This record gives sequence, C-alpha cells and structure tokens, in this order.
Amino acid sequence: MRAIVIDDERLARKELINLLAQFDHVEVLAEANNVDDAKEKIEALAPDVVFLDIQMPEKTGFDLLEELEAVPHVIFTTAYDEYAIKAFQVNALDYLLKPVEPARLQEAINKLSQTIASSKQEQAAAASRESEKKLGLDDQVFVKDGDRCWFVKLANVRLFESDGNYIKVYFDSNKPMIHKSLNALDERLDEKSFFRASRKHIINLSWVEGIEPWFNGGLVVTLKGGDRIEVSRRQASRFKEMMSL
Repeated sequence: MRAIVIDDERLARKELINLLAQFDHVEVLAEANNVDDAKEKIEALAPDVVFLDIQMPEKTGFDLLEELEAVPHVIFTTAYDEYAIKAFQVNALDYLLKPVEPARLQEAINKLSQTIASSKQEQAAAASRESEKKLGLDDQVFVKDGDRCWFVKLANVRLFESDGNYIKVYFDSNKPMIHKSLNALDERLDEKSFFRASRKHIINLSWVEGIEPWFNGGLVVTLKGGDRIEVSRRQASRFKEMMSL
C-alpha cells in the first residue's frame, strides 16, 4: 500500500513514518507539511492512502479533500477528537488521535487492507461483467431474416452495414437484415476485433486485406472478398493506430 503522510508538524510526521515502517506492506511515498504541497504530491504519486492532519495553517485537511478531483483513502490524524464526526461525513476510512498508538494504527492498517482488497475484488468483478458483455470472434449470434435462420460465428462476419432501422450482416454470400441499430451493436462488439469505420459501417479487422488513402484524410479499406469500405476522416487516425500504420 502506497501512502503519503501530511502534517504541518515535522516531529509528528517523523513519528508516524517510523510507526508505519513496521508494516512491510506499507510504503511511504512522500510527506507534506501543507495543503498545497500535499495536493501536488497526491496528484503526482496517486497514493492508496493519505494520513492527513486536519488542523493546519491557512488550509485544513478538509480543504485539501475539497480541492482533489480523485480522493484516495483517508485516515485522519489529529489531536482534536471534536473533528471526528465531520471526518466520517467525508467518508474517512479511520480517525487516529495523536499521539498515535501502535495498536490503534494496526487496527487502521487492517481496515485499510480489507477495504483495498474488497475494492480490487469489486473492480475485477466489474471488469469480468464488462468483458462478458462484449462479443468477440469466437462468439456466435443467431440471425433471422424472414423465414431463413442462421447461427453465425462472428469470425465469419466481415461487415455490418446500417440500412435505415436495420443492419445488413455480411457473411459468406449472405446479407440478411436484422432489426437493430448500429450504435447498439457497436456497444456489444469487442473493439479489438471490430471497428466502427463510419456511421454506416462496422468492419471485422481480421478481414482487412488492403488500406489506401482517400479524400479529405479518410481511408478506403478493402476486405477479403472485395468489399470496399470508406473509413471517415474522424476515424482514420484511430484506425491507423489500431492497425499500426
């Protein structure tokens, strides 16, 4: 865990840093003696936690939190327990009274460890849910057009083309229509495999056979099989990055 100690009293900072040295999994990245210095170091170093004094000259610890766009976990350290209620109103992780007792610090570190671990699990679960939403080349979709139906592996779909309120799905020699918007489909497809070339087209990157410059900074992409799709100027630079041009 990466930490910054913020206190206007040098001895208080040193004492806390010495106590934190007993925890192998806590790394003190920096120390700061005022709000402006602390803000600069937090934005530059992105710590997991700040040990923050409340009452400091000119600006308080609460002032610092109001100025930050991204707020790390906060453990307040102060000699005045009257601030406790307000501290927890700003969702502080814990509140330590000076002089900080080692046992009480241990409790705060344990709580911090549990909070960070829980946060990582939630982020991993969210990432997993997000990845489940995306359709990749190995996935298949069911396409129905009139009386005809197909189970189509997305690796075999070279192009999606918008046609009014429908999408034309290009695979093999077939071009069935499905009732869906291109924007909605774009959100479901894995962007590593499919590229929104323009308002009308999404192309399968694995089918790209040739690329050539076009008018006004755009590009024309030739797919295996001969389909030629224009990449809009707005999308051309992003396409070049993805294809390492």
